[in-house]
Amino acid sequence: MIRILRTFILTAFPVVTALAPAIAQQSVVTNRGVVELETAGTAGISVRIGEELANLIDDGATRRLVPVVGKGALQNLIDLKYLRGIDIAILPVDVLDYAREQKLISATDPGAYYITKLYNEEFHLLARGEIKTLMDLANRKLNVGPHGSGTAITAARLFEQLKIPVTLTNEPQEVALEALRKGQIAAVALVAGKPAPLVQSIKEPDLHLVDIPFDNAAGEIYVPTRLTAADYPELVPANQPIKTIAVGAVLAVAELRFVPERNRNVMNFVETFFTGFPSLLEPGHHQKWHDVNLAADLPGWRRYPPAEQWLQKNMQIAKSPSADEMRLMFSRFLDERRQANGEAPLPVQEKSALFQQFRDWQTGQPQ
Repeated sequence: MIRILRTFILTAFPVVTALAPAIAQQSVVTNRGVVELETAGTAGISVRIGEELANLIDDGATRRLVPVVGKGALQNLIDLKYLRGIDIAILPVDVLDYAREQKLISATDPGAYYITKLYNEEFHLLARGEIKTLMDLANRKLNVGPHGSGTAITAARLFEQLKIPVTLTNEPQEVALEALRKGQIAAVALVAGKPAPLVQSIKEPDLHLVDIPFDNAAGEIYVPTRLTAADYPELVPANQPIKTIAVGAVLAVAELRFVPERNRNVMNFVETFFTGFPSLLEPGHHQKWHDVNLAADLPGWRRYPPAEQWLQKNMQIAKSPSADEMRLMFSRFLDERRQANGEAPLPVQEKSALFQQFRDWQTGQPQ
């Protein structure tokens, strides 16, 4: 028996030894150019966004994007800073302020770089029939998803700002939806890009979306917006949009200056993403790509240097808008802002007067 075993080992060893270089080579090829992207959960749209990015980036040889489903905005920020292998993440922009408020990172800690601001994610408040306004939620149960999720962070800040006492629960959104149907909770909050798959699945006539008022005290982080029948035909009547707020999503990147190979991989990702961005606007991709402005600045965040360099190199020929173009953009801004607040459009003369005041103010600003 011992002789047979010895013979097997002597026979197999050269084979294993011969295979070792091939296995090592395959490992090198498989890991070449890999970038890991952490997304939020499946209740929102970031998983699909990650999939569409992966389809753009992967070339089968030198580049590969590997999306990973994370455990919520706060944990994703922590993972981006400390978890080995996570290179980039899709985060809500208010998570950085929240982490500083909770002293999870210091006030002087930059937190993370950003590659680009992505799209806005809308606040959905799905409630039972007896909940007509936010005030009806006083001392009632509201599910906001797991602790540290983007929804939990935004909802806590919103209700604290509005001084409405609510009992927050932290069940997974799919579980909470069943509790809502059974009357065990009063409402479910979800911050996700519209149309959100979870909200699209709602068919019950006794569930509806509730208006969220916009408070100017929210600062630059939150913006007013609407949910329409085009977004949710089963929940929103035609010509009766739901007022709500939105928070930006950002494509953030880890501190990689001292990890040359990973930094090089992310640089290649940026080049391919920015160069191929127009293809993401083609039919078949998520409509939220049309909201992305690669050059948009993000207050409180630092741009990833290779992304900044690409923008300066490739967008330096972009000209400033003409006076007529600026007037048209200003008019559209006024119309959309007033529409989001449920107000009638301003007369043309009043718009012109406001635009002139804006140009006078702009001229007086330091250059």
